[in-house]
Amino acid sequence: MLSFIKETKSCWQVLKEETRPIYIYGMGNGAEKIMAVFNKYGIGVKGFFASDEFVRGHSFLGYKVKKYSEVCSEEEDFVIVLAFAAGYDSLIEKIENMATEHTLYAPDVPIEGGGLFTYEYCVEHANELAEVYNCLGDEVSRNVFTGIINFRISGNISYLKNITTSKNEVYENIIKPDGNETYVDLGAYNGDTVAEIISASGGKYGKIFAFEPDKRNYKKLVKSVEGMENIFTYNCAAWSCDTELIFADKSGRQSAVSITGKPKEARAVDSILCGERADIIKMDVEGAEEEAITGAVKTITQFKPKLMISLYHRNRDIFYLPLMIKRLNPEYRLFIRHQPYIPAWETNLYAI
Repeated sequence: MLSFIKETKSCWQVLKEETRPIYIYGMGNGAEKIMAVFNKYGIGVKGFFASDEFVRGHSFLGYKVKKYSEVCSEEEDFVIVLAFAAGYDSLIEKIENMATEHTLYAPDVPIEGGGLFTYEYCVEHANELAEVYNCLGDEVSRNVFTGIINFRISGNISYLKNITTSKNEVYENIIKPDGNETYVDLGAYNGDTVAEIISASGGKYGKIFAFEPDKRNYKKLVKSVEGMENIFTYNCAAWSCDTELIFADKSGRQSAVSITGKPKEARAVDSILCGERADIIKMDVEGAEEEAITGAVKTITQFKPKLMISLYHRNRDIFYLPLMIKRLNPEYRLFIRHQPYIPAWETNLYAI
């Protein structure tokens, strides 16, 4: 049933058995999450390092942060564990080059929620994974799906390199905006995807509804669309109903619903649109995709808009969200693409 999964041993198991020194590359929240798993598995770490240009006497979790060049001069051989996300070409290339010099893992730790994405987790959800695989709309999607799963188990970044495509390919071959459509952007950030959709449609659009809960990002969003007609912005979170949530403003892409933070208005797409048509809906809402879909059920079932949904915030997103959409409308064709990113962020579902 899971013949497309080649990796049966998680990178955590491999690291536990490793005899060479292990160094974590990076600091911050990602490194803290990885150290928590290391402590759970009893995996030892020799130290931390950062790129040479960023080291200025830093310390992290009681370790002096070294330069990469220092570690290379001190250790004959060592293992690198990547602890941050890379989303631009020069940094991705740098990490790929490191992987040719030393064994490198990019462990998968969920952005939201708990648990680990292991082979055992895949076996537990074998039926759902097989169902998604069998209903994907093209061979590229099946290759991306299997590559992401094998990467998330193994931490081997070569799986990502082999399945990465550009966002332009999505707009040109799957979404194909025609310039007269109503676009709903959930998690609009600073207006970057609004700009993308307008560019992809030749500078034309019908209406745009953009949700962004983070107040600083929202200011950037408003500024980016200043003077443009038929664009409606909302400083709110996307949710299953109209309510108020506790929200953590992080002034970046990972602002999210949280147990700590400040009250923030949340709105459902169905409530905002009030029966008005939507042609394209994008959802990148930091782990609240299920709630955002629930809040758009009437719009999705009535108008069958093209959907662009993030699949990487929670462990189950890769199978749960595609099946949720397929059950809302069995006529949808499902596609999965991965844009340039290490780890497997920017892995998205497209439904048409």
